[in-house]
Amino acid sequence: MSGAWLPTGLLQRKFKMLSFRLSFRWLSIVLPVLAVVGSSPGFGQDWTEFRGPGGTGISTATNLPTTWSEEKNVVWKTDVPGRGWSSPVVEGGQIWLTSAVETELSPAERKEKMKSAKIQGLAPVESFELLALCFDAKTGEIEKSLKLSETSDPPLIHSLNSFSSPTPVLDEDCVYCCFGTFGTWCIDRKSQKVKWSNRELELDHETGPGSSPILWNDLLIFNCDGIDDQFVVAMDKRTGKVVWKTPRSGDLHSQDSLRKAFSTPIVVSIGGADQLVSAGADWLYGYQPETGKELWKMSYGKLGFSNVPRPVYQDGMLYLCTGFAKSSLFAIRLDEASGPDLEDVVWRYESQVPTMPTPILADGRLLMVSDRGIATCLDAKTGEKQWQERLGGGFASSPILADGKVYVGNRDGEVFVMRPQSTFELVATNQMDSDIMATPAAVGEQLLIRTRKSLYRIQKQ
Repeated sequence: MSGAWLPTGLLQRKFKMLSFRLSFRWLSIVLPVLAVVGSSPGFGQDWTEFRGPGGTGISTATNLPTTWSEEKNVVWKTDVPGRGWSSPVVEGGQIWLTSAVETELSPAERKEKMKSAKIQGLAPVESFELLALCFDAKTGEIEKSLKLSETSDPPLIHSLNSFSSPTPVLDEDCVYCCFGTFGTWCIDRKSQKVKWSNRELELDHETGPGSSPILWNDLLIFNCDGIDDQFVVAMDKRTGKVVWKTPRSGDLHSQDSLRKAFSTPIVVSIGGADQLVSAGADWLYGYQPETGKELWKMSYGKLGFSNVPRPVYQDGMLYLCTGFAKSSLFAIRLDEASGPDLEDVVWRYESQVPTMPTPILADGRLLMVSDRGIATCLDAKTGEKQWQERLGGGFASSPILADGKVYVGNRDGEVFVMRPQSTFELVATNQMDSDIMATPAAVGEQLLIRTRKSLYRIQKQ
């Protein structure tokens, strides 16, 4: 029977029931979405490791501001306790950082401690506490400040470094915090409690830790390149037990200070199989990630140590900064499982190559900023210089590419915004509250920038 013939009261009851069913179906679809959006406000892409997804430094973020100030386009700003150069990592509405709260020595104690320094630029402290910090992405409030350890009478580190420079890495369940010789911790993100820790790895960084960990399947992998011992290690991410530990096999300089390195490895697919590509002092290595078996190594053909930049890979080409004494940029053909040698270096570039900031690839160009603030844009295929300009200031933070622009900060607290094109275009320069050593993150429509003092969430308003 047609509804047109139903009595008015029955029609109303039918209509209410239909409305309820439609509403229930709509809510069953929309509520889970709202829950995700509510927990992660506008953070459309996660940023779970040093330099973001795959370590590329490239974000899918859109609608980002190019200018901001303390009064404009800052959603929130939160003081960060302690000191650390680790970068923010983001997933599911949580932002994680690490930091070290240092206890200073008296001037007399500091002077006495410095007598043991073998190189210039080292700075002593009485003790430090390592912290893992969880921020609410929406409000900027610190949800959890978790003390991981306390170390008394620690070794000297370089004044430009910190005890908390390696960036954590996230998965859907845990955050993994690595501090080199000072230990590794896994924290359950839901309970915000330590799940496991491992402090069995010992090495002398001489200037402090720097290599960040990565995740590959169920393995937590990181480089350990000290002046006394050099190896790559993988831990079971579920238990913290060492699965494999592979010593570096390349011959190194007789002077121990020239054996250290601070780079972060990457995993690339070569011939249909994953390879762990890892830069140490004087040598580039390829390993089987599941076993740690060394597959190949390539000499730099020159002295190259204390190298911080992470290797960059795209379309069969690996881009590598060799580090001190004079850094070179190699473009290496990496398309055979047997690995490269110096004959596979397609081109090299020698001018204003960084020893700390990692270069970035964008639209067939490689853009890098030297430690001394010289920005250079090269053709990624040929190495031909397209432009070179002075930004100014000292740099340790790496550039990221987001919303079609390059963002990079310096130690004067300035953030430069550039276009990755064949001619130099500086879009804007923005001043932050203090120096920038950590690499920014870009997710959704937000920039997350850590300075010495603060963590900022920057968004158009």
